[in-house]
Amino acid sequence: MQDSSTGSRHGAGSTARPSRRTVLAATAGITAALAISGTAHADTDTDTRLRALISRMTLEEKVGQLFVMRVYGHSATAPDQADIDANLNEIGVRTAAELIAKYRVGGIIYFSWAHNTRDPHQIADLSNGIQKASLDQPRGLPLLVTTDQEHGIVCRVGKPATLFPGAMAMGAGGSPSDARTLGRISGTELRAIGINQDYSPDADVNVNPANPVIGVRSFGADPDAVAGMVAAEVKGYRAARVAATAKHFPGHGDTAVDSHFGFPVITHSRALWERLDAVPFRAAIRAGIDSIMTAHIQFPALDDSGDPATLSHPILTGILRQELGYDGVVVTDSLGMEGVRTKYGDDRVPVLALKAGVDQLLNPPNLDVAWNAVLKAVRSGELTEARLDTSILRILRLKDKLGLLDDPYARTSCIDRTVGTDAHLAAADRIAERTTTLLVNQGGILPLSRRTQPKLLIVGPDPASPSGTTGPPTSVLAAALAEQGFATTVLPTGTAPSSATIAKAVAAAQDADAVIAGTYNVTAGSSQQTLVRRLVQTGKPVVAVAIRNPYDVAQLREVPGYLASYSWTDVELRAAARVIGGQVNPQGRLPVAVQRADDPSKVLYPIGHGLSY
Repeated sequence: MQDSSTGSRHGAGSTARPSRRTVLAATAGITAALAISGTAHADTDTDTRLRALISRMTLEEKVGQLFVMRVYGHSATAPDQADIDANLNEIGVRTAAELIAKYRVGGIIYFSWAHNTRDPHQIADLSNGIQKASLDQPRGLPLLVTTDQEHGIVCRVGKPATLFPGAMAMGAGGSPSDARTLGRISGTELRAIGINQDYSPDADVNVNPANPVIGVRSFGADPDAVAGMVAAEVKGYRAARVAATAKHFPGHGDTAVDSHFGFPVITHSRALWERLDAVPFRAAIRAGIDSIMTAHIQFPALDDSGDPATLSHPILTGILRQELGYDGVVVTDSLGMEGVRTKYGDDRVPVLALKAGVDQLLNPPNLDVAWNAVLKAVRSGELTEARLDTSILRILRLKDKLGLLDDPYARTSCIDRTVGTDAHLAAADRIAERTTTLLVNQGGILPLSRRTQPKLLIVGPDPASPSGTTGPPTSVLAAALAEQGFATTVLPTGTAPSSATIAKAVAAAQDADAVIAGTYNVTAGSSQQTLVRRLVQTGKPVVAVAIRNPYDVAQLREVPGYLASYSWTDVELRAAARVIGGQVNPQGRLPVAVQRADDPSKVLYPIGHGLSY
């Protein structure tokens, strides 16, 4: 259920943006240090001035600067008691402010499940509270505040922020201009609430339909097309002064194992990697990408040691740094994922990641263990302090580039005229309309007519909202079709409808003029197959909408009308409804190939397939 208790703008635990005088006082030490050998933030000699900051840091502060950590709560100083309890249990501190004081972390990552992202004003207050907590420390530095705002199926900041179609939908639209607009608007809204780094875009080339972790998070299966979209989105975020992050290097697009729960192995040759996986990352680097995230995958053609890429010196230093010439920030994927914990213990992983060439250590399962492991490695000589300084310099370069060393605070007075504005929402709707893909239209079943087919039955699954603020999908489709003059009946049937549910849907179809059926990752033998086939057998016109993977169409070839929306968020479903009702002519083209279900060696629908009216 959606949490509607967003709280007051300046209620208990909120942190209003400090005055300019307070900011200047808090950053006085930074400004003084940067003033050495020239004016603060002059274009020349930046590294010299940043090294002056590093020279004043204690070893413990340097270690902390390498970590980006989760923390529970809507407030930096006064979270709810349940979040205090979660923090004590997992991190050993009560609040974000205590986390910063104890470990001097260089960044915080926001999650909706950690209750960090209730509403724009709360998020801005949390961000400002975090920055104040850090700047109040001796030699305090501003933090990188980050999140996974990929849009589509991975989205941490929900409505009223503007939500765009996900990457594969954007790939179906095929417009780098739209991708740049997404980055610019999303970045502008994130920056307005104090988030200055986004773990997006996904630069993986999804060539495996069975990929359980990337899939529609990828722009598609054509490396050049993916590269163009990645570069455009990066430029959009850069224009908004938010650090974009290309992920997951060296490429997570061809795996049937989810690295959250297992240790995937990529079997591509080095030559295939060059032609396929490397292409979007090269484009991201040319576009000025600020950070690159590693993958917890084994890639024997690039490193035959059996180590995950996150811990691989040949991959991160040999290839990414030396061959591709990238000298920006490298951040790990979450260190709590199984893919990086399979071979080594949690005390070794952060040390080995730094030795491999990583700069930022993201979300270790036990921060105390990881933090002390790095500290011990430096004191024992396994890592040098100079090695830490190299990474901290990259991190500070990024913070300086984003303007955080001048003023890291969100301006709460600007939120309402920046986040979720009518212009931004309209742009997202227009972009979504260019992504909906019509895969099948036998006999011209689409578009439906509200004059001859006024009564519609809407069935299908209602997966949880990625951001907790959208859906449910069947109701969103019904409402969007009702706005066009159709009379709609909604019957949620789930991802595994029972025989009783299927019978109920078939009975309900008798009173409808047409049926709209959402499908979600249909597999051979799935009861979703049974449901849709039984509905087709009623003789009523049936239109299916693949609300996640477009590969569903191969499992239901008897359906006369099939659309792909690539995600089940409101903006994509509203666009699909406008296509169904004929208000919009479908323009999307498949960014991946769909193989036949009975013979995967044969292509049913190639990249570029898509029908129009």
